[in-house]
Amino acid sequence: MAKDEKARAKAQELKGKAQKAAGSAVGNDRMAAKGRAKQAEGDARQAKEKAKDVFRG
Repeated sequence: MAKDEKARAKAQELKGKAQKAAGSAVGNDRMAAKGRAKQAEGDARQAKEKAKDVFRG
């Protein structure tokens, strides 16, 4: 299950990164901001999964 969550977090991070790049490329600040938010959420989810791994041993 942890691998599934890690994969989802990484996928969300990559989607955010792509959306941020697309928004920046076309000059759409709102799209770029949404991409940054998705990327940050993916980063936070990855950090949570890494912390869970530390406590599992």
